[in-house]
Amino acid sequence: MRSQVALKSEPQPLEVDQRHSPQVRKQMSAAAMRTFLNIATSWELSVKEQQGLLGWPPDSTFYKYKAGQVGTLPFDSLIRISLVLGIYKALHILYPEPDLANRWVKLPNSNELFGGRPALAMMIDAGMDGLYQVRRLLDGRRGGWN
Repeated sequence: MRSQVALKSEPQPLEVDQRHSPQVRKQMSAAAMRTFLNIATSWELSVKEQQGLLGWPPDSTFYKYKAGQVGTLPFDSLIRISLVLGIYKALHILYPEPDLANRWVKLPNSNELFGGRPALAMMIDAGMDGLYQVRRLLDGRRGGWN
């Protein structure tokens, strides 16, 4: 009986269909945007770079986000923010020096994936696919996708 009570009180993983739910997205949106904006500050991203990573929301919408008026983010935006967070986390695991970890996205990169360009260029220019590719590369280097 005791184990059943413990199981009920533990948070359950979201099912795929729940992540699309407006209620679930609304619960996650404000915190996700705060996290994204904190990472953008750490990476010293311009407004256009931030908008590019978010999938090019209109200026008025972006500035509402920055002012804390987030509402309910689209599922696409939450996925993009999740990928950015994963990239940030992986960089800080791979490069214990915070300055290098934060500058990495803007540094020219000799990896054939980037062709000498910074990872940030791919993350913006290739959209969601670019974010996934950078995330996979870094997670592969650190030995996992978590």
